[in-house]
Amino acid sequence: MSYKMIVLDLDDTLLQDDHTISSRTKQALMDAQVSGIKVVLASGRPTSAMIHIAEELRLKDYGSFILSFNGAKIINCQTGEELFNSTLSPKMVHHLYDVSRNENVWIHTYVGDYIVTEAGNQYTDVEAAITGLEIFEVDSFIESVNEPVVKVLMLEDPEKLALVEKKLQKQFTGELSVMRSKPFFLEFTEEGVTKGTSLNHLIGKVGISREEVIAIGDSYNDLAMIEFAGLGVAMGNAPDDIKDKADYVTDTNMNDGVAKVVEKFVLGMPVVV
Repeated sequence: MSYKMIVLDLDDTLLQDDHTISSRTKQALMDAQVSGIKVVLASGRPTSAMIHIAEELRLKDYGSFILSFNGAKIINCQTGEELFNSTLSPKMVHHLYDVSRNENVWIHTYVGDYIVTEAGNQYTDVEAAITGLEIFEVDSFIESVNEPVVKVLMLEDPEKLALVEKKLQKQFTGELSVMRSKPFFLEFTEEGVTKGTSLNHLIGKVGISREEVIAIGDSYNDLAMIEFAGLGVAMGNAPDDIKDKADYVTDTNMNDGVAKVVEKFVLGMPVVV
């Protein structure tokens, strides 16, 4: 199969644990772009926390795209144009706040380039470290969110959050997309908005078939695009139930898993362990 697009999750997939791209992976992706392959970044991160990675990979020069906020936004890197934008209403965000209080979990969202929360917590600190965004602690979450936002996160110990996830997926069926991006991050976007549906929208704009797409990820918010793509790839560090649903399992993010997929399926290079 001749592939025309590679779609990459960032954290624990493209990026190593120190949030950098290995030299081997970067070289493979640059070689792929030179050969005409579109390299697309797809992350739960806000757009502003993805731009520096897009710049490092020169996506603007190669006319590629960013899917941010779990696919709630699609950005053309060359023009800066938003090709797709999905939001949650203030009413829904306020409702989610009430739910978070009932479930006794933390909650935050994004207003401008700030992470907004009522109380500092270790999980929001992790998000700030990943994204580089500043945390803005407010007296009233509800009063501070008075316009649509792209997504909301609930945060807590992974064991507890897994139970909350199952409960809220049932509660919000038909209203919201509810999925975990990390064991301690539970994300809420508009119903039907996933990395998979966003990717489907993008390839329609670009004129590429799903069979011509490779999608690589490691977590539950990557599953929709892994199942959608012609070649869905799970990282070696992904949970077993993600690996079970992938077409192919590569190495870990710390052992050039992305590079090995690109070298094998795009560049046609001999497999080097």
